[in-house]
Amino acid sequence: MSAQMEIGTPVAARMASLDQPLRMAGTVIHVGEGREIFAEGGDTHLFYKVISGVVRVCRFLNDGRRQIEAFHVAGEVFGFEPGEARSLSAEAVGDCSLVSYRRSHIETLAQKDQAVAHQLFQYVLQNLAQAQGHALVLGRRGAAEKVAAFLLGWARHSLDKNVIHLAMTRQDIADYLGLTIESVSRSLSQFERDGVIALPNARQVRMLNTDALEDLVA
Repeated sequence: MSAQMEIGTPVAARMASLDQPLRMAGTVIHVGEGREIFAEGGDTHLFYKVISGVVRVCRFLNDGRRQIEAFHVAGEVFGFEPGEARSLSAEAVGDCSLVSYRRSHIETLAQKDQAVAHQLFQYVLQNLAQAQGHALVLGRRGAAEKVAAFLLGWARHSLDKNVIHLAMTRQDIADYLGLTIESVSRSLSQFERDGVIALPNARQVRMLNTDALEDLVA
């Protein structure tokens, strides 16, 4: 099983029962690695649910820097924004399969079907909780704390919480945590020297001492 297929599987299982009201209402699309799904300033007539793969939602600042707001995995919805113009962009981290929903159609269904309305509400709550979690990570004092919090959070998306497959690059992680790539690399290397993690390769992290990471972010 690939890292993209493995990441998010527990989430997908939990969301399976919620998918029923919208199962036939969307269109399955496939997006290649690095391809744009929608751009900041575009219209908001579509939103999406991840079937497989990982999506990054980001904003490009005036000075050219990129700020990643969220990574979305299987079972999660993104692109459901108020207003007519998008405030964020979305890109496929790796090859992705998505369900595309037309917002006007789903809103009409929600007016007629309480189950659809409930599902949309759950998606909104899910995104709000994710945004709050990200804000808490950004509020941590040091790079090591932020990287530790990221690893613990990403472990929850893995089938084996002791082996984390990173779909994203270290630059992606840095842009998500508000750090430089050098700070992310230094923190990971220090964790490895301390025997907290092992780094078999750039995209895999073996958790050797989860308690130590949890103590760091407590």
